[in-house]
Amino acid sequence: MQWATFTAVAALLAQNVNAQGSMLRFACSQLVVERTDPLVNPGMKYTPHLHQIVGGNSFNVTMDPNNDPAKLSTCTSCSFVQDKSNYWTAVMFFHHKNGSYIRVPQTGNGGPQGKLINKGGLDVYYIPSGKTTAFKKGFRMLAGSATNTEDNKVAKGNICHRCWTSPNENTFVGAQPCSGSDTVAIPSDPKCKMIRQTIIFPTCWDGKNLDSPNHQSHVAYGQGSGATGGGSCPSTHPVKLPQVMYELMWNVTNFADKSQWPTDGSNPFVYSMNIGGSAAHGDYVFGWEGDSLQKAMDNNCNLNTACPKAGLTTQTDAQYSACTKKQQAPEDVDGWLKSLPLGDMAIKA
Repeated sequence: MQWATFTAVAALLAQNVNAQGSMLRFACSQLVVERTDPLVNPGMKYTPHLHQIVGGNSFNVTMDPNNDPAKLSTCTSCSFVQDKSNYWTAVMFFHHKNGSYIRVPQTGNGGPQGKLINKGGLDVYYIPSGKTTAFKKGFRMLAGSATNTEDNKVAKGNICHRCWTSPNENTFVGAQPCSGSDTVAIPSDPKCKMIRQTIIFPTCWDGKNLDSPNHQSHVAYGQGSGATGGGSCPSTHPVKLPQVMYELMWNVTNFADKSQWPTDGSNPFVYSMNIGGSAAHGDYVFGWEGDSLQKAMDNNCNLNTACPKAGLTTQTDAQYSACTKKQQAPEDVDGWLKSLPLGDMAIKA
């Protein structure tokens, strides 16, 4: 009876994320942590802030859109072998009262759809809603703004944080992503064992441009919000895309001692831009092999399991976590740092 009840609850939670009942949900370990950003700052080393990058190992400083990551990458840090896309986000730091900073460790995600194992990195979702058109070779986009300082300029239904009060990631907290008590700001409560960050990308495309000057104008959010696969698309962006969603679990358990927090009352948890949760953002460069993503959407491939109808195969966590690359902007970003890596090269505390 207890198992039946758990199964019913798990199914209900899965439906909250996606009314279609099928979606891709898989883990990606860190490929590299460095100050590059080929979308916003192509060709630049030591970009304004630090990123963690996952996906195909052809990731580079320029990411020429004429090159196909699916053909250039020899491995991927994501569990699906066919996915050589690149996904990246800012990095969360803990700010000690003595002024030094250290990267907040990460863990895989749990919940009713099963545990995902990550070595750093993030979890990626592709959520369909009705008939969707997969991204084309050369497609790229950006969600959020790295320079935004105002929470009220962010749609909480698209970018949010959750205070995870469970002792581990396997005990689910709350309802669907970016709902309930989720906030745009990064939670600063010693009761939080983890902070779950969610970034949901637009689901509507103009059908013409693979990119735009601001990396956002060629796409748009549909009606509604949250992880539902996206609502109806506006006439300016009529083509329905799979909804891409990132989830990151920042483990703040070791930073619960408020005596170590800044004495000025500022949030001890900051992203690498040193602004706050309102500046949370995610970058996406498409790199699935051939038409494998379209076939995955058409054949209702589900979660992180192999899907023969679409030709999708999976790797073990040891295999995808072994796909890494050296920093192209070398600096030591591990351990305690005197200041955030902003401008000058990082210096150890």
